[in-house]
Amino acid sequence: MKILVLGANGQVGRELPEAVRLSNMKDIEVIALDRHALDITRQAAVQQSITETQPSLVINAAAYTAVDKSEQEPAIAFAVNRDAPGYIAKACANDGIPLLHISTDYVFDGEKPGSYGEDDDVNPLGIYGQSKWEGEEAIRRNLEQYIILRTSWVFGVYGKNFVYTMINLARQREELSVVHDQHGCPTPARAIAITLLDISRKIADGGFNEWGTYHYCGQPATNWHHFAGAIINASQDKFAFKVKHINPISTREYPTPAKRPKNSVLNCDKIRNVFGIEQADWSDGLRAMLQHEHFSDAFQ
Repeated sequence: MKILVLGANGQVGRELPEAVRLSNMKDIEVIALDRHALDITRQAAVQQSITETQPSLVINAAAYTAVDKSEQEPAIAFAVNRDAPGYIAKACANDGIPLLHISTDYVFDGEKPGSYGEDDDVNPLGIYGQSKWEGEEAIRRNLEQYIILRTSWVFGVYGKNFVYTMINLARQREELSVVHDQHGCPTPARAIAITLLDISRKIADGGFNEWGTYHYCGQPATNWHHFAGAIINASQDKFAFKVKHINPISTREYPTPAKRPKNSVLNCDKIRNVFGIEQADWSDGLRAMLQHEHFSDAFQ
């Protein structure tokens, strides 16, 4: 099986080849392209790359994920998150190739009291969520054989994320203030990569027809303040932290350019029932991240 990965330098994109290597999947060839190798906002280039590569399937792990910056750069956000998925879907349709695409919990407004299912109404609160939702719709319009995988609060050893931010701040400050009234599920990038490979294997086995939208995230649900405390506790033997207090604050006390959903917990029953995929424990993923050789290199 040949898998073409787009967004090779992202958190999940970098994990995919490593996950294949560690799982000893010798029958899987991964061709990973970053934005320098392929500009996914150029339709002709996307078509040419997919046609020349002729993969068994495509995984689109590329996205413009700067939530607040999206409010100031909507054209870029929509080009990457809406237009590019449409181009990729059209190219896949032309060549008869399935597409796996990563989306986000930010398509929801967070007003639902319980967890969000795949069929719940969307109502993005900002440009990032809106652009990702319109990217989903572009795929649905142009391709039948697709899996859209919504996930949330992604963290991992590669790239910028909440874990690195909290550790850096804890090394510099005695007191931190972290929002406590936004609830969601941290998700290890490695777990997402493994999930995508499991789905790819199921598709490659033949006879698959359960196309559509799925949710996958870590468990259990938590809030940003609790997640910050878990990060500091898990890594305190590695750093000389200055932080003494992590104060819980409300979203109102921490205004941001983009509004966040106050609840973005995803229901993962569907992916469990169809694929037999269980949610990863995010605390296990956090410990694995802290033990990774690249983690220590990031602070050299």
